[in-house]
Amino acid sequence: MANPQCVQNAPTLSASSGVGFVQEFAGLNTYISGSLDSKFAILLVSDLFGYEAPNFRKLADKVAAAGYLVVVPDFFYGDPFEMHKNRADWLAAHGTDKGFEDAKPIISALKSKGVSAIGAAGFCWGAKVVVQLAKSDEIQAVVMLHPSRVTVDDIRAVKIPISILGAEFDEISPPELVKQFEEILAVKPEVSSFVKIFPGVVHGWTVRYDTTDQLAVKNAEEAHMDMLNWFTKHVKRGWQRL
Repeated sequence: MANPQCVQNAPTLSASSGVGFVQEFAGLNTYISGSLDSKFAILLVSDLFGYEAPNFRKLADKVAAAGYLVVVPDFFYGDPFEMHKNRADWLAAHGTDKGFEDAKPIISALKSKGVSAIGAAGFCWGAKVVVQLAKSDEIQAVVMLHPSRVTVDDIRAVKIPISILGAEFDEISPPELVKQFEEILAVKPEVSSFVKIFPGVVHGWTVRYDTTDQLAVKNAEEAHMDMLNWFTKHVKRGWQRL
C-alpha cells in the first residue's frame, strides 16, 4: 500500500492547464511544451497524480522556457490516482516497470525527430522510471525528486549523471536512505552526481505545493532551479563538449 505521504496535497487535475498542447506521441497522449525544433529534450515522469496536475504542467512550461522540448506522457492511460481509489489496487495496475517500458519508445521517437541530447526527471512514482533509464546510456542525465521505491541496488547500477533531490521529512525516501545513495555515488567517480536534502520540506514538495504559500513556492522553485542547472550542465553543455 502506498505511504500516506504519497497522496498528501492532492492536486485538482485540469486537462486545460499549461501553455503547451496534448497530442499522441510514441503511442501515449503527451503534454508537449517548447520548441519542436529544439535539439535538447526533457522527459518528465509524474508522480501518481499524473500529467494533468497544474503545478506539474507549470513546471514543464518552465523547463521548456529554458530552451528544451519537453514531453510529459500520460503513463497512466487516463487513469491517474484519485483520492477515492484504493491505493494498493491502483499501484498494482500501474507498475513502474510498465512505465519504464513505455518510456523507451518515447526516447526513440525524440531521437528520430533529430534531438541530440535528452534528460529525464522523475517525481515520486516517476523516479523509479527514470532511475531505470539511468542504467543505460540511452539518455544523457536524470534527476530524481522525492523518489519512491528506488533502492540502493538501483543506484549502484546507474551509468549516467544523476541528481537526487530529497526532503528532510520524507517517510518514503528518508534522508538516511538518500545519504546512502550519496555514499554509493561517491565511490563511482565515473558517474557525475549531485545529492541534496532540502530542510523543512515533505515528500512531494516540488510539485504538490500551495501556490499561495510563499515559503512553499520558494522551496519548490529552488528544487526546480537545481534540476534545470543539472540539465544545463549535462544535457546542453555535455552534448556540446562531445
